[in-house]
Amino acid sequence: MSHKHLISYSDGGSRGNPGPSAYGYVIKTPDGETIAGHGEYVGVTTNNQAEYKGILAAIRKARELGAETLEMRMDSELAVKQLTGEYRVKDAGLATLYVLIHNEKIAFKKVSFTHVRRELNAEADALVNKALDRHAKG
Repeated sequence: MSHKHLISYSDGGSRGNPGPSAYGYVIKTPDGETIAGHGEYVGVTTNNQAEYKGILAAIRKARELGAETLEMRMDSELAVKQLTGEYRVKDAGLATLYVLIHNEKIAFKKVSFTHVRRELNAEADALVNKALDRHAKG
């Protein structure tokens, strides 16, 4: 079933900065039904790079699900301010991911980036920690 408007919650984290890193995302319908979720270990990166990898994975999944508009919610104020153009992206590693996100955005009629309090992003955060824990256990 295709949903025209979706809401994505994404997060990224590293244990150490840089350190072992993972991202997580949860995609919901406007009425709160979860239709996708994923957490993945991404190697040794910075916290910000893990955040961006989570945003990129979520936007790609939303496109795969047929969304025309996407509201991306995250607890990284820096990522929101960079993706909305308020702050410049100076880090070369982030700049590459920024361009990939921008290129994915073109497939949608509208994509918005919204900062949410950490407690409102708990599901995505839990997926980050599960992926990091799975990796740590080998």
